[in-house]
Amino acid sequence: MLLRSHRQYYREFWALRGVNLEIMPGEVVGIIGSNGSGKSTLLQLVCGILAPTTGSISVRGRVTALLELGAGFNPEFTGRENVFLSAAVSGLSQAQIVTRFEEIVEFSGIRDFIDQPVKTYSSGMYVRLAFSVATSVDPDILVIDEALSVGDGAFARKSFDRIMQLKAKGTTILFCSHSLYQVEAFCDRALWLDKGNLRLVDTAARVTVAYQAALDSELGGDAVNASAEIMPSRMGGRILNAYGAVDGVIGTSLRIMSLKSTLSITVEFFIDPKLHTPSVALGFDTVSGMGVTSVCSAEDHVTLQMDESGRGQATIVFPALALLKGEYFVSVFLGCERALHLYDMSKHCLNLQVSQQGLGQGVVALPHVWQQ
Repeated sequence: MLLRSHRQYYREFWALRGVNLEIMPGEVVGIIGSNGSGKSTLLQLVCGILAPTTGSISVRGRVTALLELGAGFNPEFTGRENVFLSAAVSGLSQAQIVTRFEEIVEFSGIRDFIDQPVKTYSSGMYVRLAFSVATSVDPDILVIDEALSVGDGAFARKSFDRIMQLKAKGTTILFCSHSLYQVEAFCDRALWLDKGNLRLVDTAARVTVAYQAALDSELGGDAVNASAEIMPSRMGGRILNAYGAVDGVIGTSLRIMSLKSTLSITVEFFIDPKLHTPSVALGFDTVSGMGVTSVCSAEDHVTLQMDESGRGQATIVFPALALLKGEYFVSVFLGCERALHLYDMSKHCLNLQVSQQGLGQGVVALPHVWQQ
């Protein structure tokens, strides 16, 4: 008994340590890092779910979190009762909740079931109501874990538009994600957490590049493309067909001569005519999964054409393809007009077998000129 005070009977683990940062009003900040790096712990500290062991955290403004949607719902209560309960917990007065109740129900799309116990709801209905409440309380700070849109089908697009509206209104947003593409496209700054320590804080582009380089280094050449980890909603738009053509040969598996063959890729798609014209993107990967390059109609400021029924087609031409010898895969993505919300994807739908003349090494031939 006397010796117990001098012995440690547990293993000390710091989920976060020495993290010192300031986020200004209206900023959109991405949080990246591998599993177990402390991302969720940081979000829970901001939300007040956890208290820091040492140091302090100061949060000014109303915080709404899209972490585990509906986690505070009482399954025995009706949807109506849970709306009032959840909104009150978020800081709204009774009068404010009454004023916004109709808007919340209308956005959720479950009016016919609002007076039924939520334990009778499907998972989709549950998420719709929870998201509608969370984003209708006019948060000063919005915390998003993993997804820029929730639910499925048409509601996924509605939820994405709601988040973009909050961003446009100047809401401070903390966005935690494994998708480096979305972090770079959506965020002003990013912070990289590594084993509980703050590794880097900078512009989103610089942080995502540094993080991807670290992933490539850790995997010793068996690279992973962390930019493409976005789950499609599968509704609102879909890819109907994708194929390539080289020297008159059409197919999904093509042989190409580096720097000589012209490759064209055609993507046929359908989009709900009520939605904006979509964007099409292509991603080129090596066999090991390393991303080589990508092209996107939204990035190139190209507006795709579609008929009244929502069917359209896009063709991308690569003259004298600059890929060097090797095997490559092409993935096709159909996204919203901003190329942030993903409707559909076709992973590795095209296979390219590239041969070459000469001994050039690497994956791509850069245009160059020799000078004397």
